[in-house]
Amino acid sequence: MSQIKLNKEKVNALNNGIVIPAIPLALNVNRKMDEPRQRALMRYYLDAGAGGLAVAVHTTQFEIRLPQFGLFKPILELAKEELNRFVSKTNKPIVMISGVIGQTNQAIKEARLAADFGYDAVLLSLAAFRDASNPTLLDHCKAIAEIIPVIGFYLQPAVGGRILDVNFWLEFARIENVVAIKIAPFNRYQTLNVVRGIIESGRANEIALYTGNDDNILVDLLTEYKLSDGKDTIKKHISGGLLGHWAVWTKKAVELLEMVHSTTHDKDIRKLLTLAAQITDCNAAFFDAANNFAGCITGIHEILRRQGLLEGIWTLNENETLSSGQKEEIDRVYRAYPELNDDAFVAENLGRWLS
Repeated sequence: MSQIKLNKEKVNALNNGIVIPAIPLALNVNRKMDEPRQRALMRYYLDAGAGGLAVAVHTTQFEIRLPQFGLFKPILELAKEELNRFVSKTNKPIVMISGVIGQTNQAIKEARLAADFGYDAVLLSLAAFRDASNPTLLDHCKAIAEIIPVIGFYLQPAVGGRILDVNFWLEFARIENVVAIKIAPFNRYQTLNVVRGIIESGRANEIALYTGNDDNILVDLLTEYKLSDGKDTIKKHISGGLLGHWAVWTKKAVELLEMVHSTTHDKDIRKLLTLAAQITDCNAAFFDAANNFAGCITGIHEILRRQGLLEGIWTLNENETLSSGQKEEIDRVYRAYPELNDDAFVAENLGRWLS
């Protein structure tokens, strides 16, 4: 198999900044994939203006790969079908991303499958290498980059990730087929390590940065970093987001990113910081921050259930449900920030998406 490269149009889209929802898994009461509602979710995100879709990631549930479920290949195929359907009508360049996990043999198989289905890039989790050295991690990343473009992923330790130092990110950024990095350590120091690594690598203009810091979305998008590469001072922005949070209220997320890119509110810093805090408050409810993110997937499902996109909040793990008090927290943020939801947009289109 020859190495896949990201075409110029999609490179530009990534660098300019797009909304990339992390796709949830739609299940029925029997915990089988609900194909009509899974397709409806894809249609919702695309019609809302998302510029990319990330499938088979944490929000999709890593359990899709287990033999008893066998949903990894089916959901890749279904998502690509919906993408092709949308692109055939709109000719809009959508960046299609598959999550890839596991040790190198598993990751290679998953990357090749994504390539076979025509995906543009993979979001590469390193959670399976909890104690590995930087050289071991980098060899793994290079093996995947030989197959398909790679988006790095700083998954926060609270949901299975590990600490990755600035030296790792510097060398990772020097891998030719790395096209972006999703920063999601929920930690400003570690976010800075990624930015610094990119800048010191000499590839700051070639690699897009995306926030996955659900607790800091708007501030990440507004911040301009100015760091030295040893010779010059380099400016770098986080272009967009690849977020579980953006799997809900997606139309509003698109409007938010458009506002950031237009710089229309740059002079009203107080208003922006207030909005940033409101978004973080919503995320705390959706992601169940009060219970160390135990309900982060079911919280997303609950929003989509209320909107009619999902029938229920079921997950492949029968033990997962909303945490005690989480429903009340979601009720609270719905009341507190009605302007942040896109319920009207969903209600207007739901019948069409489900048909």
